[in-house]
Amino acid sequence: MARSPGHQKWPQHKVREQPVSDSVQVRASEESIATSREAIQVSEDGHPDRYYLPREDVRMAMLQPSDTRTECPFKGRASYFNIALEDRVLEDAAWSYETPYDEHAALKDRIAFGDDKPELSIKVNGAPP
Repeated sequence: MARSPGHQKWPQHKVREQPVSDSVQVRASEESIATSREAIQVSEDGHPDRYYLPREDVRMAMLQPSDTRTECPFKGRASYFNIALEDRVLEDAAWSYETPYDEHAALKDRIAFGDDKPELSIKVNGAPP
């Protein structure tokens, strides 16, 4: 791992991580994708809050690696996953930082889910975040 170029260049930009003590549930079209009591909430300036769940709490068999990669100057390089449902595929609906920058090492081996897909719902302790 290495230091984040984003935090060095823009020290005023905040990316805060905090453990979530409540249960975080991810569903796709009423099918459970993940449930965790070990999630990390990431609050980043200018972005919606995201929840990163340990891989062992995610039904990884439903996730298919996609070819999509993005680069975040604060967290690192993200690899994306499609979610395979019985009747369709939700493209690039989840992502992971395999080798995050040092400042966000806690995100390694965790999966986050986008809330931009209408079929996905993310709930904290049974209530929308």
